[in-house]
Amino acid sequence: MIVARNAGEATGRVPLLLDTDIGSDIDDAICLAYLLAHPRCDLRGVTTVSGMPRLRASLADAVCRAAGSNDVEIHAGTEHGIAGRTPQPEVPQAVVLDRFDHRNADEFAPNTAVTFLRDVIRSAPGEITLLSIGPMTNIALLFVTYPEVAPLLRSLMIMGGAYSMMPFVGGAQEWNVSCDPVAARAVYRTPVSGHRSVGINVTSRCTMPWADAMHRFSSIGGGLAVVAAALEQAWNHNEHVTFHDPLAAVCIFEPDVCTWRGGRVSVEMTSRRFRGATSFDPDRDGSPHQVADRVDVDRFFARFFAVWP
Repeated sequence: MIVARNAGEATGRVPLLLDTDIGSDIDDAICLAYLLAHPRCDLRGVTTVSGMPRLRASLADAVCRAAGSNDVEIHAGTEHGIAGRTPQPEVPQAVVLDRFDHRNADEFAPNTAVTFLRDVIRSAPGEITLLSIGPMTNIALLFVTYPEVAPLLRSLMIMGGAYSMMPFVGGAQEWNVSCDPVAARAVYRTPVSGHRSVGINVTSRCTMPWADAMHRFSSIGGGLAVVAAALEQAWNHNEHVTFHDPLAAVCIFEPDVCTWRGGRVSVEMTSRRFRGATSFDPDRDGSPHQVADRVDVDRFFARFFAVWP
């Protein structure tokens, strides 16, 4: 344990767990490909969440294998939200699986994600960064079922929410939070060191024309070959590719890509119309959360593509 920690500090590598709803929007797969290529990322495992999580695990496995990483631990997690069924029951990007090497969905045991996350975090106290880029069901179940785990994290990075730098009533809605607002509220109410969020108000600025993204991903290949294949299937639906989740990942290694503001995030639960909306009170109650305020888009794309030689 001590040797591994010292080795990580010496090399600057970041032990990391990824929790994802890969297979719905393309940015999850882009994010995973980036992590697999990053020389400082020590990816300890991937967990999946939302509809058909075992099929999502197959897609994550395809990205890993295309990137030459056949030994990444992948665990399927929770299918439905804590308080109801998932609004994304299918995995549209799974249509590309027959073009790539992967383990079949039935090779992944059901509902092993939460205990896997617990075991990895317990095995390396103070070392692990947890990156959440989907509905927060797995993360909430981890924190509620095993409350001793959250204080053991080095940091938590979330792609989720939408934030104004001024406190206001109601808030704004974002998909990862609104898919399971009960889970999101539980996560934001759990004390965690280094609790950061990148909201859609910032990530939506990081866009690239579809054709440019296809050209760059196809030219790079590896894990991004799976991304390019999925983008090809969706070409008539999207004029641009938005790098929501990759921005959160880049900020783990290059936090200066964004500017940050401390305060407290709240998740609206009482209003039917605004259920799942997030609001942000700057500099409140000791500032347990940091949210991205602005992003340098050019710097983000430069840092993102720099991991591929």
